[in-house]
Amino acid sequence: MAALRRKFGEDYQVVNTNRATTFTAPVKKKRQRFVEKNGRCNVQHGNLGGETSRYLSDLFTTLVDLKWRWNLLIFILTYTIAWLVMASMWWIIAYIRGDLNHGHDSSYTPCVANVYNFPSAFLFFIETEATIGYGYRYITEKCPEGIILFLFQSLLGSIVDAFLIGCMFIKMSQPKKRAETLMFSQDAVISQRDGKLCLMFRVGNLRNSHMVSAQIRCKLIKSRQTPEGEFLPLDQCELDVGFGTGADQLFLVSPLTICHEINPKSPFFDLSQRSLMNEQFEIVVILEGIVETTALPPSIPHNPSSATAVGESRELNRLKAGGRISREAGSNTG
Repeated sequence: MAALRRKFGEDYQVVNTNRATTFTAPVKKKRQRFVEKNGRCNVQHGNLGGETSRYLSDLFTTLVDLKWRWNLLIFILTYTIAWLVMASMWWIIAYIRGDLNHGHDSSYTPCVANVYNFPSAFLFFIETEATIGYGYRYITEKCPEGIILFLFQSLLGSIVDAFLIGCMFIKMSQPKKRAETLMFSQDAVISQRDGKLCLMFRVGNLRNSHMVSAQIRCKLIKSRQTPEGEFLPLDQCELDVGFGTGADQLFLVSPLTICHEINPKSPFFDLSQRSLMNEQFEIVVILEGIVETTALPPSIPHNPSSATAVGESRELNRLKAGGRISREAGSNTG
């Protein structure tokens, strides 16, 4: 208990594990986070200059990273424009050959039978592209330019289908929503465990499907100044949650309590209770693993309230000292 008093100041009252003292953080002005509660990084790149062209060099990843509304818009526009362009090319061939003037002449052999105007050329393209083949409109053997265009249409259609459908499939299969069934405790506590002062929080999996090779990491994000006078904004510091002992490798079949020992190597070692509440920092918890049902590796970051402890997507405004994490995920006991 002497360690608790040394960390939280002389005015800290020692309590047992059955009766905890709850410190309520003072009301602070809301500020922007480095990582939002839903795990989205709140970072905007500026002063890129001509580097924006690099996004186009990796067009597939750029499309996958876009929001759904932009993906659907690009999907619809790409197919619509490709269909109109190809239908126009079939209409141009019929126009140049004069097939439009002999539409109902049974003795005339056109390039494409029963193509009289642009709507009929558009229908012919859709029938061939979608492999419907009603049999009413077809290419004749006396049209070499039509055969070449048909081959080009088939190759172009395969490329567009592979690119756009592959992009939509990858985007739909991303396991981002898997984080909705991974619960973190609402509050974190600083208490003693095995005679050591620890910062603890709890994580649980609501689904019956397991997270294979689950691993948890914690990052402390805080601005600092080096002894040389260099200012480092948003400097990242690793919080040890059992990397050396293998405790960061989780078998997440039941809720687990994650511990960070506050030892001389911990960035919280020199902080008292009063300074802990006044400091400006963020703790980001990253849970990584492979989804058993899809074999896809999600990376699930969670950001707690700054200057408190670790949690899920809810605002954390309490730090409990001398308490314990209850067996119910998302709850704590004093």
